[in-house]
Amino acid sequence: MSSHIAGKTIIITGAGSGFGRLIATKAAAAGARVVCGDVNAAGLDETVAAAGNGSVASLAGDVSDLAYMKALAARAVDEFGAIDVMINNAGVMPLAFFRDHARAADAWNRCIDVNIRGVMNGIIAVHDQMIAQGRGHVINISSIYGNFPVAGAAVYGASKAAVNFFSDALRVESQGKIKVTTIKPTGVPATALGKGVINPEAVIGILGQNAGYLATVGAAAQGKGSEGQLDAEDIRYLVLDPVYIADAVLHVIDQPWGVSIGDVTVRASGDGYIL
Repeated sequence: MSSHIAGKTIIITGAGSGFGRLIATKAAAAGARVVCGDVNAAGLDETVAAAGNGSVASLAGDVSDLAYMKALAARAVDEFGAIDVMINNAGVMPLAFFRDHARAADAWNRCIDVNIRGVMNGIIAVHDQMIAQGRGHVINISSIYGNFPVAGAAVYGASKAAVNFFSDALRVESQGKIKVTTIKPTGVPATALGKGVINPEAVIGILGQNAGYLATVGAAAQGKGSEGQLDAEDIRYLVLDPVYIADAVLHVIDQPWGVSIGDVTVRASGDGYIL
């Protein structure tokens, strides 16, 4: 990493596990000052410990609570004197069909709270500080699900489409003051995000004509697939490791202030997701 990361103060929501923890530990190793937020206090403690001797602070709370998000931003300013980067990473993925509403409605409401209201609150919490500083960078973690509506992802996809809208509107409103990046991961089964799926069959919407992809992944994981399907050095690589999403996030941060990478989609070259 170059010096464009070292010394920056970076807030990361959803830092208690998954993408968030990876980003936090990698950013701290690169010399950033990191402020971690998550609703899971125990997970936050594990992330802080994993970050080693880096400059890391944390505050537990719920991103859907604006007061908490403002407190998280204030923690960054109090600890490190600035907010250079805000990564709105916290998210849930309750895939389900409309026919699943009886068991999915509560999770869908939580999805709206976290994926939409949480991102809005994150922007609000850092906006004035970044404008006062004269510069800042907001990174919103979206998804390929936000590209187009598919069966089984009405609420989750709509929430990520909203994230895309937030990102583009913020970019237009704050040109020359706040850089904005939207990260759109492909399906990444190895993260905790998949634990929120209500109906596993609902993943069919993102597979389309590649309905056999999940069976192919399963076979490869059992050593029954083609050689190289689980090797990132091979063009047939099937399942993206979360570390590559974290690396993409660090890459967009590791730029001069005058260079803004607007949209990033990261895929396994052999994955079967159609969006």
